[in-house]
Amino acid sequence: MPERYYIPKTLENWKWPRRINPHHNEVQAETAAWIKSSGILSPKAQEAYDLCDINLLASLGYPSHDKARQRTCCRIMSLAIVFDELSSLSYEDKIQVMTKAAMGILLNPYTPRPEGEWVGVELARQTWELTIKTVSHQSLKRLIKASSACAQAVIQKAADLRHKRIRSVEEYFELRRDTIGARPAFALIELDMNLPQEAVHHPVIEEMSMLAVDMIILDNDIASYNVEQARGDDGHNIVTIIMHQHKTDIQGAMNWVDDRHKELEAKFMDLYENKIPKFGEPVDTELARYVDGIGNWVRANDQWNFETERYFGKEAPEVGSTRWVTLLPKEQPESIDTMLVDGPSS
Repeated sequence: MPERYYIPKTLENWKWPRRINPHHNEVQAETAAWIKSSGILSPKAQEAYDLCDINLLASLGYPSHDKARQRTCCRIMSLAIVFDELSSLSYEDKIQVMTKAAMGILLNPYTPRPEGEWVGVELARQTWELTIKTVSHQSLKRLIKASSACAQAVIQKAADLRHKRIRSVEEYFELRRDTIGARPAFALIELDMNLPQEAVHHPVIEEMSMLAVDMIILDNDIASYNVEQARGDDGHNIVTIIMHQHKTDIQGAMNWVDDRHKELEAKFMDLYENKIPKFGEPVDTELARYVDGIGNWVRANDQWNFETERYFGKEAPEVGSTRWVTLLPKEQPESIDTMLVDGPSS
């Protein structure tokens, strides 16, 4: 009989409820059409992109953005999911090419791209051109910094996967806090805000951000573990890390995650209820919205894990309810398809 394991209900007492952007259907359709018309995805990969529904995650993550800013978020996250899939296939040399081109685009997104260049770079240029029109100066600075750190971490993740490196728990979290993409996602919360550096980088706010990032990591990894172990790229997953370091089985690792998640949640709520700093208006109101957005992102990520077919296929609603998962068999290497029609040239 296939092995079964139980995914803990980590957010059973989380105070943030599910919310979704009212422009979701319209912007989702626009963004999906934009990706499809680019030809960046093979037919099989296009089907996977549609089932993944990354635009749903954006709409859950930013329930209060207006349509223009929601479009920006959806485009950025659609590109991020392609970038993440590329890293999972261990093409770190090709990721470096894309990273270098993308960082150049940040400096001048209005310059046309050379003919014959990988289409992903042009999509990145279009996205940054749109972003600049919908983002505040302060959030743009933080978005660029966080995106750069994320891109570099994804290159390291690809190298780890290729070399079959299993990190320690501490080493893993150090890298995963950037590969998860939560920090750029948090910068997108403040698209219409002008929060000063001293507010966003206050020690209490930074600690809350890290606690939220770690909860998102744990929730994402326990949801994605089954498909990742099946295709053999679970080396960058907390479940594998814990099984390796603590010499336990899948359920033992899931229980470890549950305990760690409870600790993180308790620390986050203590800071949220007792220690958020005050700077005076209008900063305090915007900071309250920003912190609320971080708390909402923890919920949004978990909802998305069980509302799309990315991790559990058509059984996602049932798994979300019962939390019981049947371990998938290992895939044959030839059955694992890349998301990209043509990766960036090396």
